[in-house]
Amino acid sequence: MATNPPTGDGHRNGAVRQRSQTLNPHNNRRTKRDTDTGRFIDQKADKSTIKGVRREH
Repeated sequence: MATNPPTGDGHRNGAVRQRSQTLNPHNNRRTKRDTDTGRFIDQKADKSTIKGVRREH
């Protein structure tokens, strides 16, 4: 993945590692999951996807 300057300014390039998101079918919201333990971490307040986190299918 190509990155643009300036480097070292505190923002992330690429996806968040060891995280995934899945759709909760009960309320149609995205839930963040830890890929190591499989535990659910967080849920979005709105129905949009979580930015920078890969999706499970």
